[in-house]
Amino acid sequence: MTFTNAGRKLVLTAKAADAQAISPQLLPAEFPVAPEGHAVVEVKAAAVNPSDVKAALGLMPHAVWPRTPGRDFAGVVVAGPGEWRGVEVWGTGGDLGMVRDGTHARYLVLPVQALSRKPASVSLAAAATVGVPFITAHEGLRRAGLRGRGQTLLVLGANGKVGQAAIQLATRAGARVLGVERDAGRYIGHASGDVQRFRANDPELAERIKTATQGRGVDIAYNTVGSPYFQLALETLAIGGTQVLISTIERSVPFDILAFYRRNLQMLGVDSLKLTASECATTLNSLLPGFDDGSLKAFEVDDATLLPLEQAAEAYRRVLSGSTERIVLAP
Repeated sequence: MTFTNAGRKLVLTAKAADAQAISPQLLPAEFPVAPEGHAVVEVKAAAVNPSDVKAALGLMPHAVWPRTPGRDFAGVVVAGPGEWRGVEVWGTGGDLGMVRDGTHARYLVLPVQALSRKPASVSLAAAATVGVPFITAHEGLRRAGLRGRGQTLLVLGANGKVGQAAIQLATRAGARVLGVERDAGRYIGHASGDVQRFRANDPELAERIKTATQGRGVDIAYNTVGSPYFQLALETLAIGGTQVLISTIERSVPFDILAFYRRNLQMLGVDSLKLTASECATTLNSLLPGFDDGSLKAFEVDDATLLPLEQAAEAYRRVLSGSTERIVLAP
C-alpha cells in the first residue's frame, strides 16, 4: 500500500446502531508532533479487538467521541528520543482508542514509558495480536497468584484468545492446566505442557474435573466467558481457590454465599481497559524472554486475516460475528 502525504486514520464520529451500520471514516492524517517525553510510532499492524467494536456500537460509555479506535499495535518509532528512533515496538492500552486516539491509523503518539521493544522472533503482523489477550491473561493470573508447579489451572473457554494466552503463561510457569471448550477434541493453541481437555456440555463435567484433581479441585479457574461457566468454576475450585472473570453474557448470577466464604474462595474481576499503555508496556517487557525463547507464541496472521485500513468496517463485522481468528489491520 502506497501513501502520499502523511497517511490516513480511521475516525468514529457517531455510535453505530448495529453491526451493519459500523462505518468508520477514513481521513487524511498529518504527521503528528511528539510533545516532550513522547514518541511517534508508525503503525504497521493493529489488531481489531471485540472492545474496539463494542466502542463503535456505543457499548463503552467512557469512550470519547469523535476518536480513532484501536488498542493493539506493532510498528516503528519514527520521531522522539534518539535512542528509540528506528526501533520496532509493540503495545496496547486501555486508554488507546477510548480516551485518546488509538492504533487504527498510520501514526500513533505515545509516552516514552509506553514503548516496548518488539521481540525479534515475532513479525510485526503477529506482534499486533498479542496485546489484549496476553495482557488480560497475565493480569488475571498475576492477581490470582499463579506460581507454577504444584498448582492446577482450569481455563473455561480454552480455545479463545485470552484462554490460549492464559494456557501459554500457566504451562510456561509449570502449572497443570485443564481446559473446557464446546469442542473438546483438541486444543488449538500453543502450550509448554499438556492440556487436559473437557467438553463443556458434559452433564458430569464438574465431577470429571474433581476426579481429575483427586477430589481437591483447581487453584485458579480462569473464566473467559462469564455467567455460563460461573457456577461450574465455583464448584470445581479447591479450598482457597480463585475464580477470575473477564467477561460475561448475563449480568446477574445467583450463588451460595455461605459455601463461598466457608471454602475461603475468592473472585477477581479483570478489565484490561483499566490498564494504560504505559502499564501494559511494563507487562510486555516482562514477557519478552518467553517470546524470545519460543515458550510463548503470538497468534498466526495470514492473507485472510490481514486487511487494509479501507476494509476496517468489514474487519469490525468479522470480529463482532465471533471470528476465531485475530483480525489485523495494516495501515
